[in-house]
Amino acid sequence: MQNWDDIRIFLAVARYGGLAATAQTLGINHTTVARRLTALESALRARLVVRSPSGITLTPAGRNFVAHAERMEREALSAEQQVYAADSRVSGKVRLATREAFGAWLVCPRLNLLKTRHPDLELELVSEARNISLLKRDADITVSLHRPSQSRVIVQKLVDYRLGLFATHSYLKKHPPVRRIDDLKQHNVIWYIGDMIDMDEQRYMSRITSMARAGLRASDILAQYAAMTAGAGIGIIPLYQAGQDSALSRVLPRDVEETRTYWMATHPDTHSRPTVRAVAQYLIDIVREKKKLF
Repeated sequence: MQNWDDIRIFLAVARYGGLAATAQTLGINHTTVARRLTALESALRARLVVRSPSGITLTPAGRNFVAHAERMEREALSAEQQVYAADSRVSGKVRLATREAFGAWLVCPRLNLLKTRHPDLELELVSEARNISLLKRDADITVSLHRPSQSRVIVQKLVDYRLGLFATHSYLKKHPPVRRIDDLKQHNVIWYIGDMIDMDEQRYMSRITSMARAGLRASDILAQYAAMTAGAGIGIIPLYQAGQDSALSRVLPRDVEETRTYWMATHPDTHSRPTVRAVAQYLIDIVREKKKLF
């Protein structure tokens, strides 16, 4: 019987296409990945991969073995689920990939709720959902701005949320009044770096930023928020966060507002695991908890 750990590493190599990427994802040494892969090939008496400077290519035997390995993976996960179900305590690790704002402003502030319910559950938060693949098992749950297109994942709409223009009271007192959109020409508007925007969902304020004076440009919304609350200009943030910051005032509420959606997705093989269900329910509950802010 082949070592399951060797098979698990082979699956990761097949999914990530290289030893270095697999080692980084699994948190093990590069040479360990190579050694375990060689051990599996020796046990099977078959060459599963072709190694080259550009990465790993599966041989016909390797491609055939992936299907068997994935069935073994599903069985292992099923057995794990049964063990969890037999134990009243939910324990284990769940990796959640979210947008920066959702993770920092919704997940983290109510983390005590999850820990109170499940003290043995460990949450790993990856504040970047764009390049995360559930099918490659980069994460157990994702929360993204667009509905995932992969047919094999389980998708649930979490909530619609609104975005608007905000600035500190002190900033607005020191600068010309903003009564209409054209007045933004006299103000610094804080926004994303133009040539680093790679999602249509981040282009919603281009009509505003194109006419406004150049303020700070940052690749993540947390930096933008920090600059805005320091009085560096007018920023564009979700209303659910602005509503919790008494130092902020809404700018042009009747003229500038966009609605976006948070989508939650899980892999069908892990969707029913007690740990994944626990975190998914936690996300649903914290959104419901802040319903009025949305």
